[in-house]
Amino acid sequence: MSFSSHGFPMMLTFDLDCETMWTARDPEAHTRPILMSQGAYGWKRGVWRVMDVLRRYDIKSTFFVPGLVVEAHPEVIEALLKEGHEIAHHSHTHRWIVTLSPEEEREEMELAQQAIIKATGQAPRGWRSPAAEVTDVTMDLIKEYGFAYSSNFFDDDAPYMLKVRGEQIDCVELPFRYINTDSPYFQFAKILPGRTITSPPQVLDTWSWEFDTLYAEDRMMVLACHPEFIGQPSGAILLDRFIQHIQKHDKVWIGRCDQIAADMAPRLKVAA
Repeated sequence: MSFSSHGFPMMLTFDLDCETMWTARDPEAHTRPILMSQGAYGWKRGVWRVMDVLRRYDIKSTFFVPGLVVEAHPEVIEALLKEGHEIAHHSHTHRWIVTLSPEEEREEMELAQQAIIKATGQAPRGWRSPAAEVTDVTMDLIKEYGFAYSSNFFDDDAPYMLKVRGEQIDCVELPFRYINTDSPYFQFAKILPGRTITSPPQVLDTWSWEFDTLYAEDRMMVLACHPEFIGQPSGAILLDRFIQHIQKHDKVWIGRCDQIAADMAPRLKVAA
């Protein structure tokens, strides 16, 4: 089954977490400048370098942005919108959902929803949970807020219509896997024994093999990166060369999640 009408669906996505990547895990992280500076790199330098690469190839992408980041950096959101990129929901504070009460989880959803509406003029079409964690409450909220797509699960290499409590809803799931993210390779952390920085050419080989296999199987691919990491100089070269690899193949649609999900939904509903 060909999932889209414009070729193989390839989504380059970016979680612009900035400082929330650290403060969400440890509320005291804000007292440690070295941690905060790693997050600040995302909005000060990384996201702009990512936009430069995407502009070079006239690619429009999806950026999942916590509400706090939307509010703190309107200049970044304005630039992303001007370039034609999508701003999608990524919670408000980036706290891991499995640690929240149902009331706190709902508050996270609503605060970020309003922040994005205020900044973009429209409700976000897509949702990705912090660390891709979900609860039963999350699933209910995905249905209640009417998201057109979700990108959270690791259970397939193909899109499908999401189910909530056994009932299919009008929401396309765009699954991805950690091997196709940047953080396992580039997020060095002293508190994670054995976590070292991987050579970008090695990551390029990995992502290229992933793409080639999925392309041959006529499935789809979601790459999930973070400007804090992929926006560093060697990361930007990696992103550029991966795009070059993709473009060597015929009939590939590199696009925004909302547009690709909308195109695929009718076929997926028939197949479900």
